[in-house]
Amino acid sequence: MTRTVPATAVFALALVLAPCAAFAAQERPDPAPTATAMPDLAALLECRLGYRDFMAYMPVLQDPLRAVALGWRPQPQANPFMLEYRLNAPVSVFGRQADRIAFAGDGVVAVLDLADPRVLARELNLETGVDTPQKAIFGREARAMEVAGPDGAPGWIESAVINVSNVDSHPGKTLAGCSYSLDPPDTEQAPAPAPSPAATHPR
Repeated sequence: MTRTVPATAVFALALVLAPCAAFAAQERPDPAPTATAMPDLAALLECRLGYRDFMAYMPVLQDPLRAVALGWRPQPQANPFMLEYRLNAPVSVFGRQADRIAFAGDGVVAVLDLADPRVLARELNLETGVDTPQKAIFGREARAMEVAGPDGAPGWIESAVINVSNVDSHPGKTLAGCSYSLDPPDTEQAPAPAPSPAATHPR
């Protein structure tokens, strides 16, 4: 299943970021995950995995010790809406090496040493969301499919959106990664037809 996603609706990391405090609502499973047990980070960043793989990392974001166990070093928060880590071993993302990643809202990005995000956006054939001298946001839906939801009901839509952008808190850098979502079925129903005059004004 494919959908047309307006360019302005792509993952706008540089404009509006969901507070990472939302991650605290997730339970903390034991034991602590290991690097070999976790979904592949490079695949996660490149939108090659799914929503459940993304959610598997949520416990790591709640506990710095879990991050350290994966070889991640928590970094000072230059952006209040991003949880940033430096990796002991670089990861390859869209053909480039990165040793810093960040989680924000429903997405994960690599922090690339690339001053102009437009370069990578052209390589990945992304749609333009915002393109001004100060701000650049690009994205493209990589995948959308119907799956069974957490309640077992069919019709949920799982999607993954590639996103590339810049952000004021990281000058000279490009943020590139993926946002994942799992949306419930559209339960909106068409409005009932208006009653006929004969029904509202019986003779």
